[in-house]
Amino acid sequence: MSNLEINSLVKHYGKHEALHGLSLDVSGNEFVVFVGPSGCGKSTFLRTIAGLEDITSGSISIDGEPINDLEPDQRGVAMVFQNYALYPHMSVAQNMGFALRMAGVPKDKIKEKVDAAAKVLKLEPYLERRPADLSGGQRQRVAIGRAIVRDPKVFLFDEPLSNLDADLRAHMRLEVIKLHRQQKAISIYVTHDQVEAMTMADKIVVMRDGYIEQIGSPLELYNEPINQFVAGFLGTPKMNFLPAMVKATEGDKLAVSVLGTNVEAQLKPDHNLSVNIGDNLTVGVRANGWVQDENGIKGGLVHAEQLGSETVMFVALPQDNQVTLVRPGQHQFEPSENLSISPDPSKLHLFDSEGNSLPVQRVYGASQ
Repeated sequence: MSNLEINSLVKHYGKHEALHGLSLDVSGNEFVVFVGPSGCGKSTFLRTIAGLEDITSGSISIDGEPINDLEPDQRGVAMVFQNYALYPHMSVAQNMGFALRMAGVPKDKIKEKVDAAAKVLKLEPYLERRPADLSGGQRQRVAIGRAIVRDPKVFLFDEPLSNLDADLRAHMRLEVIKLHRQQKAISIYVTHDQVEAMTMADKIVVMRDGYIEQIGSPLELYNEPINQFVAGFLGTPKMNFLPAMVKATEGDKLAVSVLGTNVEAQLKPDHNLSVNIGDNLTVGVRANGWVQDENGIKGGLVHAEQLGSETVMFVALPQDNQVTLVRPGQHQFEPSENLSISPDPSKLHLFDSEGNSLPVQRVYGASQ
């Protein structure tokens, strides 16, 4: 199994530093997803691995061999772009085998590799067609096939599904994962879509402004975000954030006031947190982390979305705050209906004034 090791990677564009000393170790056949807002550096990072961008400092190695100074076609990587970049005058088979022809691979070997890739991707009926005769999903599979025939140690995907419609994206997510497991190679996948990140990744790397914020499995990042940025970026609907103030502390218990309602949080036993009464915090509550409470925060229903399996509610709270709630099943609500809700203490997230997560004890499970 291959190993990709990146140490202290820095990338400058003139005086602008786009990547700030990134380090990452990927081994086996992991599927690693880079996620973050536009402009955070994730595509630049991918292009440095591919050799399409020179690095300013740092090192990139595959199986212990530095590839910094190698040409893109010598690195043992293959890249799939957002734009299919297929040659319109060539057939599917010709597009898939083009890189091999340029490398001087014998025709019979090219045909063998193209036929094998077409079988994996279910493209056998389309090998003689041209890209214009294919659907968007089929074209993307051709682009992936062009990468497969090179037998790379590392697959690089740069937002490959963003040009597809919603149904086709969901289908292609599954196809890409199945392909990854068949090929047994490292896959690095860049996307701005956190749903893709949560559903596809073995490991997620969350980026912001050229820095890595947090690395972990999807559920690790969802359940234990290191800061408010990660907490707000992962999860659908987005986590709700509300201002809070520390009202009391007693041992491992912390009482905070959220819009006039007191909520008690249980801190982790091994914490070394120092908080004082009157400290300003931010409470984070996921959409399914609310409970009905007659003594809770009073709000008014703005809108309810009936999705069949669940009901999504948008609720206006005091001080111009609005939150999103999700309840399983079907519920009927009247516009402007009054609600009284509180954060579920077992699912509460707390962040300090700098946005860092506090060591709150939470209960995870099917309803989290």
